[in-house]
Amino acid sequence: MTFISRRDLLKRVGMTSIAVPLIDRSAKAIALRDALHDGADAQSRPALQIFTADEGKLMDAIVARLIPTDELGPGATEADAVAYIDRALGDALKSSRQAYATGLAALDSYAKASRGAPFTQLSSVDQDSVLIDVETGTATGFTGSSATFFAMVLNHTHQGTFGDPYYGGNANFVGWDLLQYPGVRTMVTAADQQALEHKQLKPNHTSAYDYQNFTRAKG
Repeated sequence: MTFISRRDLLKRVGMTSIAVPLIDRSAKAIALRDALHDGADAQSRPALQIFTADEGKLMDAIVARLIPTDELGPGATEADAVAYIDRALGDALKSSRQAYATGLAALDSYAKASRGAPFTQLSSVDQDSVLIDVETGTATGFTGSSATFFAMVLNHTHQGTFGDPYYGGNANFVGWDLLQYPGVRTMVTAADQQALEHKQLKPNHTSAYDYQNFTRAKG
């Protein structure tokens, strides 16, 4: 697989990690993942505003492979990365709406032509192989290079998984917890600094926009 795996991503982040040890974080993440998968939570997921129902299902399947749920904990699905992208396509990412519409249609058509079934019906192995073709630009049927579409989706998936929850993703702070990010702080005490240096600073699960110092966008 050529796109960055979760394990590789964590290895890179681990070089500057400032929270609890990964083994402890993993156990907590798995417990949170199980909680997020119960029926009540599934019913409370944000309704789509821009994506069609079919596009939403396809995006769910794609982000689930880009940042999958595994032994390390929740991934892009639990972070509601698709909800973030959907919301942003009606606002800051408005200019990308058509690229998503044509790109998703092309990806699904390529999956059917090359693997014999719609992307959502393929095995995880075949889904990954399709995404690799799209990433490397070898997938056909796209307007321009498929690699451009892949880069856009991966970038937005990262934003929706690891960005500030205020923007609709990183639900329940699962992305920040995965990266062992302790959260936004406007001031750090001496005790906090010491805890940070020993990788024991507890996450505060606070959005930047929960502080008066940051101005919430209107609209």
